[in-house]
Amino acid sequence: MPAAASPKPSLIRTLDAAAVRAAVEAHARYLKGLPNGRRAVLQYVNLNNYELDGVDLSEADLTGALLGGASLRGTRLARAVLYGADLRDADLRGADLSRGDLRGACLRGANLGDADLTGCDLREGVTAVRDDDKGLRILEHSSRPGELGYAVLEGAALAGAQMSGAFARQVDFTDADLSNVSLRGARLTNARMDGANLSGASLQNAEMANVSLRRAVMVGADLGGADLTDADLTQVLRAPPPIIYIDDEPLHEVLEAHELFCESNGREGKIGDLADVDFRPLKRLKARRLSGLSAPKAVFFGMDLEGAQLQGANLSGADLRGVKLKNADLRGARLVGAQLTRADLSGAKLGPLKIAEDRVIRTDMTRAVLRGADLRGASAPRVRLIEADLSRARLDGADLRGAEMPANLAV
Repeated sequence: MPAAASPKPSLIRTLDAAAVRAAVEAHARYLKGLPNGRRAVLQYVNLNNYELDGVDLSEADLTGALLGGASLRGTRLARAVLYGADLRDADLRGADLSRGDLRGACLRGANLGDADLTGCDLREGVTAVRDDDKGLRILEHSSRPGELGYAVLEGAALAGAQMSGAFARQVDFTDADLSNVSLRGARLTNARMDGANLSGASLQNAEMANVSLRRAVMVGADLGGADLTDADLTQVLRAPPPIIYIDDEPLHEVLEAHELFCESNGREGKIGDLADVDFRPLKRLKARRLSGLSAPKAVFFGMDLEGAQLQGANLSGADLRGVKLKNADLRGARLVGAQLTRADLSGAKLGPLKIAEDRVIRTDMTRAVLRGADLRGASAPRVRLIEADLSRARLDGADLRGAEMPANLAV
């Protein structure tokens, strides 16, 4: 009779809960430089469905670990080695994976919403193990290594990540920061990249058929050889011209005239009517006096407007994504349908603007998109937020007394 085939070797090992807990605790001491500290080395350990929320595993070695279905919300995995790890269906919302080694990791179905993957290495990778018959055998997950298919990366930060060749079909990259990321040759068919920041990204020869790129930022993106068959490029934001003219006047002069109008109570200058204008060539409008500015559907993406006076301004439908509006005065402003994803509105004034005795204009942010926006400490009594999208927004310490909130939120 032929000899029975030897079972395929497996590197996967099982540790009891006490051993895992001891490794995590020793790692915490290691990170703090305390006695009896030891770096966590959990290579090829079965940690499927483990609860490790908020744990600090920075620099830990989790090579080949099984973390399928694990709860890792807010877990710190900065500079951790997750080479070949199985993270299918894991909950990694808000996790810090910056500068981590995730080559060959399987992230199929994982939720990485708001996770930090800046500088992360997500390229494909393989692990070889000794095999009595073949000498070496490639260790494989049941799904392809490096596969991101069906993962949720909504609002994730991936700036500078290496993802060349990544298999990311039907991945949700909505609002993700993919600036300067390498996606050369990536298979992104049917992916959703609405509102994603792809500034400076390399997408050479990427497969992007049927990709939704609505309102994506493509400034400086390299699309050489990319297949964009049936891709939705509605309202894609590309680089602006170096100088913007309004009726033959440079934009900066138009704004100076508006400021003069404000400072002289209308005796000099003139009010700015700047609908659909791209303000990005100005780069900064910090502390500028722009009360009553009319700029519906204007583009301010990524600009610095800290402390700007925008009382009564009309910014309906404006692109204010990633804009710094810290301590800005937006009392009585009209921001209906404005795009404010990841905007910094901390300490901003969003309450009513008094225009006469017993008369006020309320700040109107109806249907505004405030996903991931920072409203901490904002003064926003009676603000109108009807049908606004406040998912992942930070509202700590915000004064929202009497505000009209979305139906799914209560004050």
